Amino acid sequence: SIFGLQLNTQASNVFQEPFQGIQTINEFKGHVFDSSSKDPLAYVDINISGTNISTITNKEGAFLLKVPSEYLNKTIKISLLGYAKGEIEISSLKKDENKIYLDVSITQLSNVNIYGIKNAEALVRATLNRKSEFYDNDRTKMTAFYRETIKKRRKNASLSEAVVKIHKQPYNNKRRDHIELIKARKSTDYSKLDTLALKLQGGPFSNLYTDIIKYPEYIFNNEDLPKYKFSYGNSTSINNRQIYVINFKQKEGLSMPLYYGKLYIDAETLALTNAVYSLNVSNRELASRMYVRKKPRKVDVYPTEATYRVNYRTTNDQWHYAYSNISLTFKVNWKGKLFNNTYTLNSEMAITDLEIQDTNLAKIRGKLIRPTTILSEKASGFSDPRFWGAYNIIEPEKSIESAIKKIQKQLKRT
Repeated sequence: SIFGLQLNTQASNVFQEPFQGIQTINEFKGHVFDSSSKDPLAYVDINISGTNISTITNKEGAFLLKVPSEYLNKTIKISLLGYAKGEIEISSLKKDENKIYLDVSITQLSNVNIYGIKNAEALVRATLNRKSEFYDNDRTKMTAFYRETIKKRRKNASLSEAVVKIHKQPYNNKRRDHIELIKARKSTDYSKLDTLALKLQGGPFSNLYTDIIKYPEYIFNNEDLPKYKFSYGNSTSINNRQIYVINFKQKEGLSMPLYYGKLYIDAETLALTNAVYSLNVSNRELASRMYVRKKPRKVDVYPTEATYRVNYRTTNDQWHYAYSNISLTFKVNWKGKLFNNTYTLNSEMAITDLEIQDTNLAKIRGKLIRPTTILSEKASGFSDPRFWGAYNIIEPEKSIESAIKKIQKQLKRT
């Protein structure tokens, strides 16, 4: 499983790295909309041209972009799967309430007829086998923003955020990535959790492992790949590049939980650009085993929904991991209790900057996160409005923003 769940009643250690020096930074806020429907657009990639600085819109289409003063004369590039690319001069942006509109891009492609590929499954196999050619094969240090929320029914029960450095290994080798923790803050309302703390095992690693190209063993390993049925969907485009859409699902007659969804593959390079997929949770017992690491004996826990999204981006004509989102819904049944609870666990991680890394991993001086680490708690973390400094973050949704405000009010009262 690329997303473990641990249930216990103990809190984690408290820590917070001191606030770093403030740079000369300019903030720009706004929303991105569909030009026809005027609906807000989620997961839009916003990048400062000629740099590796970027951010992404939240589910409500909102964005916050922090721009160093030296880049104010540059443009921002706005891109989203299925839409024509947009470019805007940073000098024309207001500090707040910017409205950006994207046009739908209509693309029609014939079936793949290059590289001797005859069907959808062969195309997927070619994509997995060609990662050495079109993905980043340099050791790269990525700055990323991570957010993790837990809701009991519709109410926020836990909110965590972190800035991390991902020491990304080249795609052409099997070495695993490392994550260094830079800043973190967390607040949990245990009264909403009925003293039962649900914690994500792995934190940022769970999102990092959605990188299908680097970690195919979590979804398309050699043993499971033949168990899927692949077919062509309607083609689309991103950044004026033609994209093939591949639908996949597990073959009939299999009881084991596998995934279903869509893969978006660049027609020119056969690189995976995006993937949206879910786990088949119809077999409750087997699906539960994939996620639940530890729980009290008197509790039955099983997933009712598990969805994943991963986006890739190009830098210097090389593709690399850029963003992922994981959403899990669990039923928690206490034996002997009349009412059951539903918990939704959501996490997302976005790459906001990157640089080619020449140094060895042994020279990392920060706090390395283990794949089994749970993010530490910091009850007072939300009291500092300058906490993130110059780091780009994902704008919180209204529900999360309201939870942050409540936390701030509680801290002022205490």
